[in-house]
Amino acid sequence: MLFERINPMTGAVASTAEAMQSSDIPAITARAASAFPAWAAMGPNARRAVLMKAAAALESRADAFVEAMMGEIGATKGWALFNLGLAASMVREAAALTTQISGEVIPSDKPGCVAMALREPVGVILGIAPWNAPIILGVRAIAVPLACGNAVILKASEQCPRTHALIIEAFAEAGFPEGVVNVVTNAPKDAADVVGALIDAPQVKRINFTGSTAVGRIIAVRAAQHLKPCLLELGGKAPLIVLDDADLDEAVKAAAFGAFMNQGQICMSTERIIVVDSVADAFAEKFKAKVAAMPVGDPREGTTPLGAVVDAKTVAHCKSLIDDALAKGAQLLTGGETTHNVLMPAHVVAGVTQDMKLFRDESFGPVVGVIRARDEAHAIELANDTEYGLSAAVFTRDTARGLRVARQIKSGICHVNGPTVHDEAQMPFGGVGASGYGRFGGKAGIDSFTELRWITMETQPGHYPI
Repeated sequence: MLFERINPMTGAVASTAEAMQSSDIPAITARAASAFPAWAAMGPNARRAVLMKAAAALESRADAFVEAMMGEIGATKGWALFNLGLAASMVREAAALTTQISGEVIPSDKPGCVAMALREPVGVILGIAPWNAPIILGVRAIAVPLACGNAVILKASEQCPRTHALIIEAFAEAGFPEGVVNVVTNAPKDAADVVGALIDAPQVKRINFTGSTAVGRIIAVRAAQHLKPCLLELGGKAPLIVLDDADLDEAVKAAAFGAFMNQGQICMSTERIIVVDSVADAFAEKFKAKVAAMPVGDPREGTTPLGAVVDAKTVAHCKSLIDDALAKGAQLLTGGETTHNVLMPAHVVAGVTQDMKLFRDESFGPVVGVIRARDEAHAIELANDTEYGLSAAVFTRDTARGLRVARQIKSGICHVNGPTVHDEAQMPFGGVGASGYGRFGGKAGIDSFTELRWITMETQPGHYPI
């Protein structure tokens, strides 16, 4: 049985994929568990060699990835190629980590006892990836777990099954042993049952999920019933603070990129621009001019910086946030009518206050709110007035001041004089609060995808009290 993914721009069928059912899951998890021991036993350089081949196999499918992302989620060619480049980097970084999975000898108070802390693979890891940055986040869900010696199951997004299937095809070409890398595709109506069956499967030992906070809570509760650890990278409401001594031109460039790259459909997207009063008018004038010069258009033509959003529901949600803000006294600096149901222009709403939905609710679309702060302390207070805590940014010409402010913002990530949207394969990526817990990337990823064990070896005769 198959299901169809519809192109949001044209209404035509973009792709078809197998509509797996919960009844299919036991066989898949059993296959992964059977493949795990041999992969875990392979030496680090052998695992590295396969991962390096996977990176090259991903890159060889560039045209197919562009076509799939354009068709399934309305992505621009530039966004698809950026996804591919970072994803390949993530696989190569994972390959480099295979010899970094180290332990330590810990001094013991017991004479003759050699005590060691060792990191060992867990078993089968379930990775659940979203649609918005599908190659990056699909690869991130499985690359470091594989480097650590685990078998993996990628639960593909219902909105981009072909894009995620291409990842699995590339990994298969690289030569992973049969059953080490697996994919699950399902129709939207079956998602809850299929994911539930995957989490419940005794062979699955850990789960990583990237997606909405609402779904993340459900997954965390389900996993907790089995005492299975989760790594959750969830929603965000990233603040970008512009202080009174900021380089406004740099702040404008970073804010426009952070708010509207991929039409604002990034977990790190700049959702709140918090500007100190003394420079707020000057910033608003420059920012309005910058955003007004960023048109939206058909991503297939590749002539505009903004393409389609993923569906009409995104447009309706963003419009509801804008309408609520305007009704409560905010002002629309720039915007426009949505065409083709999903071609929504960039919207900038000024005068946003804490009683507006736009201040608190993640838009995940091409809209950003501008908020005035009295001073630095008030800007920090506003930035922290959110349940989320993924990414943040602060602009100031005084880097020491910037670092001081960054240390006071409650987020997993903060950039001084850089955009809120910034990701690198080797960095510890993740949030706090409603943005989730745990870290992807680099050595932090090793911690997430291995089990830390204490092992001792006695070298002298034992002396016991009884």
